[in-house]
Amino acid sequence: MGAEQLERYLPQLKGKRVGLVVNQTSRVGRSHLVDTLLAQGIQVKTIFAPEHGFRGDADAGATIQDGLDARTKLPVLSLYGANKKPSNQQLADLDMLVFDIQDVGTRFYTYISTLHYVMEACAENRKPLVVLDRPNPNGWYVDGPVREAGLESFVGLDPLPIVHGLTVGELARMINGEKWLPNGAQCPLTIISMEGYTHTTRYSLPVRPSPNLPNDRAIALYPSLCLFEGTDISVGRGTDSPFQLLGSPTQPATRPYKFTPKPTAGAAKPMHLNELCYGQNLIQPLAGEKPGFTLAYVLDYYQQSSAKDKFFNNFFDKLAGTKALRLQMVAGKSEQEIRKSWEPGLSQFKQARKKYLLYTDF
Repeated sequence: MGAEQLERYLPQLKGKRVGLVVNQTSRVGRSHLVDTLLAQGIQVKTIFAPEHGFRGDADAGATIQDGLDARTKLPVLSLYGANKKPSNQQLADLDMLVFDIQDVGTRFYTYISTLHYVMEACAENRKPLVVLDRPNPNGWYVDGPVREAGLESFVGLDPLPIVHGLTVGELARMINGEKWLPNGAQCPLTIISMEGYTHTTRYSLPVRPSPNLPNDRAIALYPSLCLFEGTDISVGRGTDSPFQLLGSPTQPATRPYKFTPKPTAGAAKPMHLNELCYGQNLIQPLAGEKPGFTLAYVLDYYQQSSAKDKFFNNFFDKLAGTKALRLQMVAGKSEQEIRKSWEPGLSQFKQARKKYLLYTDF
């Protein structure tokens, strides 16, 4: 991991007032990066927390409050809620920032939007940013529609496909290189790359990156299942197997699995709370299942819905990054037909991506 190569970045931090953009995944062995740097005499002044908070236990979408870290007494400032970008005032007493957060390789996972806004703030305030790189567990492929202009949101700030195939370090290089920051601004950027990683390396995360991605199976299914967050289909929030179950009261009762969402840690008010949902259990791979991103699930559940007029909510187009996917599903298009429509943009992205790779590609 980039964070484990202290000799490569500690010299840059010595004598500087440092802000850290971190959460529960920011580990150096068994120690948190905050504790590691403090033990090395680094002057850590501020912790910036992304979605789910510094400890990674808040619900998806829950407003994260500013506060003090009980252990270190350092101020923890939220970058999720009203303030998604470090303000000039918050950066005024800092010399530089360090970003170290585990991503899962999808456009709509909001840690990379936090990275974008941190880079934007650093560019505006001429503050250097050090990114400590980590593996992408879905970094072995690139797939899905590229986010279209006009659908920018916190689940899609940059024109990326749903599965982008980049580490956070590579993505930071691409944000700078493609001039995606406002007015083509450039963030003073240093990447501490990993040793021994390639894009074909399969990586099992030692710490869950967010409350509802508890294991490798959920992380592998996440690119395909997150589209359901823009529908009336539960992805298993409020159960012991989030992002491994699908179901809704509007699905046929003949579906092979039933579950009832209840309040859980990380899902205090899950969709279809206390309602019986009919669907399927994906904890074990299905016969003939191919790894990677697929539209098969969302097409199936739309076609089988007893309330098609209520299937989509206004979040779906933002997650998809295009209005076309919803319209294509309503029109009865097949996955093969839909894929053809996004292939030109995806091919263009794949070609641009190559310039920013730090590791051997697939």
